[in-house]
Amino acid sequence: MPEEKPAELRLWGGRFTGASDPLMDLYNASLPYDQKMYEADLEGTKVYTEGLEKLKLLTKDELSEIHRGLEIIKGEWASNSFVEKAGDEDIHTANERRLGEIIGRNISGKVHTGRSRNDQVATDMRIYVRENLKKMSEILKSFIETIINRAEQEIDVLMPGYTHLQRAQPIRWSHWLSMYATYFTEDYDRLQQIIERTNKSPLGAGALAGHPYGIDREYLAQGLGFNSVIGNSLVAVSDRDFVVETLFWSTLFMNHISRLSEDMIIYSTGEFGFLKLADAYSTGSSLMPQKKNPDSLELLRGKSGRVFGSLSGFLMSIKSIPSTYNKDMQEDKEPLFDALTTVEHSILIATGVVSTLSINADKMEEALTMDMLATDLADYLVRKGVPFRETHHISGECVRKAEELALSGIDKLSLEQFQAIDERFNADVTDVFDFEVSVERRDATGGTAKSAVLKQLATLRTALN
Repeated sequence: MPEEKPAELRLWGGRFTGASDPLMDLYNASLPYDQKMYEADLEGTKVYTEGLEKLKLLTKDELSEIHRGLEIIKGEWASNSFVEKAGDEDIHTANERRLGEIIGRNISGKVHTGRSRNDQVATDMRIYVRENLKKMSEILKSFIETIINRAEQEIDVLMPGYTHLQRAQPIRWSHWLSMYATYFTEDYDRLQQIIERTNKSPLGAGALAGHPYGIDREYLAQGLGFNSVIGNSLVAVSDRDFVVETLFWSTLFMNHISRLSEDMIIYSTGEFGFLKLADAYSTGSSLMPQKKNPDSLELLRGKSGRVFGSLSGFLMSIKSIPSTYNKDMQEDKEPLFDALTTVEHSILIATGVVSTLSINADKMEEALTMDMLATDLADYLVRKGVPFRETHHISGECVRKAEELALSGIDKLSLEQFQAIDERFNADVTDVFDFEVSVERRDATGGTAKSAVLKQLATLRTALN
């Protein structure tokens, strides 16, 4: 084990004289994972010390020296040359220790005046989450635009629409793509709301009771790009709702990714043959040379469980902790960081899959069967003034009759056979049996007609912009 740091040199060491258990030091440490926040921590300290200088608690020369040291530390982290030492519990401790080495402890010891690690870590977390969610927003937007572009280009392709995984009614392939673009655009909209709620400053709240020197919290918030301050100091240090919301958002997004993946896995099977993944997003079998497995989609589907586990685990960690700050809150970082990384990678992989897959339009259209126009047959009689509940029953009889006669579809019934079921069928009943006509009739908002789908896609573009 590395040599233990003397208790009096720890940020909290003055109260303690005895040595701590080395395992406890390891158990307590978060630097291995919270060092991700080094930029947020250094920026928070930079702005906080500017606030101290405004209060005349630092001289201009001291502030300049502190900022010089912070820039050196930032460069060390960026170049992977920062040397961690025993006693560096977390990113805050490590940065403050290193700052003292560079500029001397007489000056660095003033940096923490009025500030607690409680409001410091809350500030770092909010900056880190905000910046990552902004980045997430941009790549998610690109993913949605990829889907929309594909839908516009392949607007003329028809395919079966499914309920209960059974063929239901004919739709456009672009209508199916628009469905997922809609889900993901809702995710995009929710993400903007979470960014807004995350972007509130806890800095200047102290350990829990507030700042003893009257620091200008609005000035600190503005300097760090926050939209506002958290108005209650107790909430400022203990609120982790923004973490929960980020994990919930990640879970819901991955649920949508999982559903998209499941559909495409099914559609890529030999039994369907609707689409084929690019080699870049497929793998082979170690035994069967003919196999082309959709591993990218299966991993997207599988990693949704990983993200959900991060949410449920953290909720259990914080469900009954008392006010205000408690060490349990340190458990926010690993699930959050893992979820953010998993979601970011998943969006990038999904974008690659969607942009490079190829479709087999002929297979899609071959899968359309005349029984899928049974509702259109009912609608035919509705247009003649027959109540829909009656026409639904009549259309069902036609389907049953075609099955009894072992016909390939209801369109093979003769006019006489139709009229034997209901005399209101006329010769124009044959006009029903056209898939293109069927989809084009559904031109109300949200429908599968070309005009309706193009309107959906245009609306989604507007929402993104």
